Amino acid sequence: MNFAAWFLASYLVGAFPTSYLVGRWIGKKDLRKHGSKNLGATNVYRVLGLKYAIPVALLDIGKGVVPVAVFSRFAGNDEWIPVTLGAIAVFGHVFSVFVRFRGGKGVATACGAVLALAPAALGVSAIVWLGALLATRYMSVASILGALVFPVAAWFLVPDDAYVLGVGTLLVVFILFTHRTNIRRLAMGTENRLGSRKDVSP
Repeated sequence: MNFAAWFLASYLVGAFPTSYLVGRWIGKKDLRKHGSKNLGATNVYRVLGLKYAIPVALLDIGKGVVPVAVFSRFAGNDEWIPVTLGAIAVFGHVFSVFVRFRGGKGVATACGAVLALAPAALGVSAIVWLGALLATRYMSVASILGALVFPVAAWFLVPDDAYVLGVGTLLVVFILFTHRTNIRRLAMGTENRLGSRKDVSP
């Protein structure tokens, strides 16, 4: 397989609609019509509960790990290939061809990609994410702050890896974009806190 084929494979892995299938097959619900109407693990938690949200989150993380850690070994030796395949997987998760390009917000899949690229920097980001989540109970705030910290941590921990720094910065911009409605709700004071399982009906 040439690079274009691995590029497509990374997109398709990222686009695999984990939460949609769990909602349909187990919860008998289309998550695009329930809760926040987002196809991510947080909405799985809101609508179906924690026992389904955890495996969905782990699978979504795996969608980021596989292209970086596995596909890149066969796609070529250039240093930019792993970060590119990881970014494409995140893009596929958010804009999934399988669910009319309405996917999740990319946080879990981005975590998987950077876990394979710069685990120490992700560890710092995860600490900030957890602290923000415990302090505010806003998943959106935790995700945004965790994303913002990653390129800063990467700057200190892997300063010679320009590709990781570059993709980390791009992911920050992308995650801010996917959380734009959350940012508006935070500004209006209408964002739901984690633990609030409201609006689960169509």
